[in-house]
Amino acid sequence: MYLQLDKVVAYHKALADPTRIRILILLGDGERNGQELARKLGVTPATITHHAAKLREASLINERRDKNTIFFSLNHYFLKNSADATVNLIYRASKGGLNMLDDQQQRIKESVIKNFFTAEGKLKSIPAQLKKKLIVLGHLVSRLELGRKYSEPEINAFIKNYHDDFATIRREFIMHQFMFRENDIYELNPQEMWAKWEKLS
Repeated sequence: MYLQLDKVVAYHKALADPTRIRILILLGDGERNGQELARKLGVTPATITHHAAKLREASLINERRDKNTIFFSLNHYFLKNSADATVNLIYRASKGGLNMLDDQQQRIKESVIKNFFTAEGKLKSIPAQLKKKLIVLGHLVSRLELGRKYSEPEINAFIKNYHDDFATIRREFIMHQFMFRENDIYELNPQEMWAKWEKLS
């Protein structure tokens, strides 16, 4: 079974620090407490607590409290499982793995469009979250014609079909590379230039 993409990313983020790798290496020899790890690595116990929290969030270590001492140990199953999941996810592309991601992204996109647009296609509000905003902007501009030159009044009128705040949305189109403006003439950019919501975590 393949872990979801976000789980794989969380695993690699947890490993993306030399101190955390060194903690894991020390724990490879067996359970150790925080004071012992701090002494061996030449850092403060607070530093160990900070990094241990990151490792625990990613399920890479287990914690056990004995009176006032916390002992750490490796979560062997999850460490190995996450490493395997990364390899499987990468090599799965040749066997339809990318479609799995595409399907997930398609569901996210459809959910955002459903939440932010009325049944009549009007935009209820401009999303505050960047990822959702890019999905909404992309959905709107996909109704414009590639290669056609639009005057500012034409773009304003187009946006007003969906939302009253045409000035904000027009500015967002430019800011996120959906369109470019020259001498008050607006034109769609190729999709490759659009800001990609898929790359946001």
